[in-house]
Amino acid sequence: MANHTGSEETFKVGANAVAEIRSFSIDETGDTIEDTALGDSFRSFKAGMRQWSGTIDTWWDETDTNGQGALDVGSSVTLNFQPEGADSGDTQIQGTALITGKTINSSFDGMVEASYSVTGVGGLPGVRPT
Repeated sequence: MANHTGSEETFKVGANAVAEIRSFSIDETGDTIEDTALGDSFRSFKAGMRQWSGTIDTWWDETDTNGQGALDVGSSVTLNFQPEGADSGDTQIQGTALITGKTINSSFDGMVEASYSVTGVGGLPGVRPT
């Protein structure tokens, strides 16, 4: 069984690597549609519409114009999540998303951080090798 460390991950906007990536998450969900009928002993359901969203957390880097700079709120971008790295044959999850939020956070005794929220436009084509 294969498993991986977070330090292997990469993340790209289109073909451009995002600098100073700390973490990312993808949340894929599906609605349910109840189709229970009178006389049934248990409720029953059918699969409904699916959607996905996610977050990207970075150390803020204002010089990363093609990576972090492309993650402007309202932008539609192609995202490439690479949880095991970018070597040939590594897994890639790709989808188009709207950037729905951006937070820059700082404290006097810490690093300046940037966090981006995304909402998928259409499906995730699934896991495939790079």
